[in-house]
Amino acid sequence: MFGLGFQELMIVGIVAVLLFGKRLPEVAKSLGQSYSQFRKGLNELQSSINYTDTYTPPKSSSSSRSSYDDYDDYDEPTAPKFEPPPSEPKEASAPTGDISKPVSEK
Repeated sequence: MFGLGFQELMIVGIVAVLLFGKRLPEVAKSLGQSYSQFRKGLNELQSSINYTDTYTPPKSSSSSRSSYDDYDDYDEPTAPKFEPPPSEPKEASAPTGDISKPVSEK
């Protein structure tokens, strides 16, 4: 019941007795009536709403596609297209040191 264990229910019961005392049966009865009236009103509200009027199934893709083509307010992206910088040819340069010998022999 509401995920409460036995100890929690006992504490709630003791607090209810301390707060309401002899009027506890009257308070419980009025809470039960209020809850049943709330549920009854909620069920009436749900039954009075006609969901078929508010929901319209989507049309076929060919007819819905043509309705989108009629709009002229579609803007193309305004950001510039990325172009990488031109690469410069690299010249072959001779190494500054003699790499044929190990470092320890130099």
